[in-house]
Amino acid sequence: MIHLPKARDAWSSPEFNQILKAELEAIEADRLPLQQGLSQSSMVSPAPFSVIVVGSEADAAVIHCRVSIIYAGIVAGCSCADDPTPLDRLTECCELQLVIDRVSAVTKVTLLDTNP
Repeated sequence: MIHLPKARDAWSSPEFNQILKAELEAIEADRLPLQQGLSQSSMVSPAPFSVIVVGSEADAAVIHCRVSIIYAGIVAGCSCADDPTPLDRLTECCELQLVIDRVSAVTKVTLLDTNP
């Protein structure tokens, strides 16, 4: 679980999407289910990722947000000393559902199935 207190506090403001984006982009990629969202590569690159807020709504207890994460995946060779295969980076994208508790800011993150 992650905490998104700035996004929680900004919920009713016009800056909510920007604040949510910035707060998510500031956390470490391994705290999100990006590895499970890979479709073209074998591991998540340590390069920064980008967030697009697709939509959000709230009830009395939680804020529901759907976000797209654009990130790089790596197709690696065998990592042998004489392996001439360079690390190839491919652009990956996955969608996540965030459920932010309106009191504690504890956020449950779920990878959404985007396969047709």
